[in-house]
Amino acid sequence: MNFTLLLFQIKHKIGTFINPKPRISLLGFFLSICLLLFGCQAAHNDSGVIHLTLWQGINPPTNRDVFQKLVDRFNQTHPKIEIESIYAGQLEQQIPKVLTAVVGNVPPDILFFNPQLTGQLVELGAILPLENWLDKSPLKSEIIPNCFGEMQLGGHIWSIPLWTGNIGIFYRPDLFKAAGITELPKTWEELRQVAKKLTIDRNGDRRPDQYGMLMPLGKGEWTVFTWFPFLLASDGTVVKNNRPDLVNPGAIAALQFWQDLIKDGSTKFSAPERGFEEDDFLSDRVAMQLTGPWTFIMKSKVDYNVLPIPANIHPASVIAGGNLFVMKTTPQKEQAALKFLEYVISEEFQTEWSIGSGFLPINIKSAQSQAYQEFIQQKPVMKVFLDQMSVSGTRPIIPGYNRLSDSLGRAIEATMLGESPQKALQTAQKRLDLIWDE
Repeated sequence: MNFTLLLFQIKHKIGTFINPKPRISLLGFFLSICLLLFGCQAAHNDSGVIHLTLWQGINPPTNRDVFQKLVDRFNQTHPKIEIESIYAGQLEQQIPKVLTAVVGNVPPDILFFNPQLTGQLVELGAILPLENWLDKSPLKSEIIPNCFGEMQLGGHIWSIPLWTGNIGIFYRPDLFKAAGITELPKTWEELRQVAKKLTIDRNGDRRPDQYGMLMPLGKGEWTVFTWFPFLLASDGTVVKNNRPDLVNPGAIAALQFWQDLIKDGSTKFSAPERGFEEDDFLSDRVAMQLTGPWTFIMKSKVDYNVLPIPANIHPASVIAGGNLFVMKTTPQKEQAALKFLEYVISEEFQTEWSIGSGFLPINIKSAQSQAYQEFIQQKPVMKVFLDQMSVSGTRPIIPGYNRLSDSLGRAIEATMLGESPQKALQTAQKRLDLIWDE
């Protein structure tokens, strides 16, 4: 292998696909190369067993334990295939390592990642299209239909979901009761009025001690992600003909609603880029928070419940999926990887995984199974998320999603800080028009 050429290719790909902030340190860059070139090659096996590496970033550790138990079961029932599940770190920290591995021709055999990475992996020619395999499988009809939005790009299926979920609004029933709220909001205007009632200045210093809702301050992916239900509920879009298309009535309406909530004085900003943290909710400083069934709130001792995202033109939420990709390696390894994927989407796997992890099953039979229905009876808020799946859309699955998300996040943050929605979106659109074809 020409090491100088490899280094040049890696640097080029990282510069093309990775957000320039945070920058990768030179030391970390070379350590990554060394790790991949010398530490990630699978040991030669003369026993006839096909050894597959699977990189994943499953969190928290308790969920990794559930996943490992299911991987072990696959290995026991498939003596000619051995899956080695490797925790490779937080997903956002893995991108340089994944791209380095692909360019250096030492990828894992199976990769778990957010489906928004699909476009980059397709452009690199790194992943196997799955439709020929999935079309022949009876399990295809068991996948919840809305999951397909995150599996497809350019007429091909590129991944299968390990889990799914969506965004709802967690709320504090005790604070609702204290504010005299007896009906849950079903529309944007009702949500706005409820948030006002829940904003309370208890000590008379003209500063609320309790706010109606937490708003995710920042321009990162969490902000973009939690804004998407409002975009989709307004029939808005951010992509048209595989190009950014931000300035449209639905996008403007969704940003305007967020700005209206802020101008009402009924929202509290999160710490910058920490909109997923639950401290304010757990300590009574906010009565509502946008998040999903993976939240720590589910394991806390506070009184909580979940309401669906209120409707504008229609109800909507956004899917939060975690998907598995089969990397291009050898035909033998690829076929073995497909056997593991078939296991992952099965009713057996999905039922045990979903109950153990708290994510929604992607298999219809699993969701309808007696075991999962008993689980829902113990945690009835899960039914809200399960019911919302039928109205949940997806963030775009396109090459260049990172650039789109970065510019969109800047527009959302600017609007939250007072800029008009139309101006913020126009600025973001101009920026994307300049860089999109680079």
